[in-house]
Amino acid sequence: MNVIVCMKQVPDTETRIRLSGDARWIEESGVTFIISPYDEYAVEEAIRIREAQGGDVLVIGAGPERMAQALRTCLAMGADRAVHIKDDGIERADSLTIARALAAVVSGIPHDIILTGKYGVGTDNGQVGAMLAGLLDIPHVTGVTKIEHGDRKVTARREIEGAVEFVEASLPAVLTAEKGLNEPRYPSLKGIMAAKKKPIETRDLASLGVALPAPGSEPLRTVRLEMPPPRQEGKVYKGDTAESVREVVRLLREEAKVI
Repeated sequence: MNVIVCMKQVPDTETRIRLSGDARWIEESGVTFIISPYDEYAVEEAIRIREAQGGDVLVIGAGPERMAQALRTCLAMGADRAVHIKDDGIERADSLTIARALAAVVSGIPHDIILTGKYGVGTDNGQVGAMLAGLLDIPHVTGVTKIEHGDRKVTARREIEGAVEFVEASLPAVLTAEKGLNEPRYPSLKGIMAAKKKPIETRDLASLGVALPAPGSEPLRTVRLEMPPPRQEGKVYKGDTAESVREVVRLLREEAKVI
């Protein structure tokens, strides 16, 4: 079973974010970048499939030079090889451009399953997986929490509001991973050392026949980013309970206007 994982590098959720000077991106200096958590589930699932059924795990990441570090982490977890679509601007590109770059790589590689996270933490678009499947003209299932394998097909479990859904898809197919699919492993020392010898192939957009949209012609543009407003301090009521309850109800009615 040959599995391809499409992975994105994102700022660590514990990192304090500052906006860039034009307020259209983040200031990357001092920011720790990690594998998007949902993509970690995808990498782990790919390795488990290979361990159970044999085959090969290829990880693809698109981004600047620092993307190589995230790809090495995937290799240390147990992936066999990696492809780095190296471009300084692709992280800020629209989802369709990113999907086209991934499809250009994937289309030339034998594969049975393509895994990726349900979305990249940060932008939370959740579009690349579905667009990739569309470009490759293969089935896709999003938000998967369990995968069962059959004869050239998979049955994917999805947790939807108030119910559980089972979707059967023929292979090859694109599946996007949801929390609960598995528990990603930590790279072992042996894995980290082995990852240094595993190959990372570097591709650029020109070699893939993909170009970033010209400035001003982007289908999706970030106009401005803003930090959330500071939270107001909470109010603590002490003393008589009945009086405090009446005051809280008054504030909810007259100030918050929620009742």
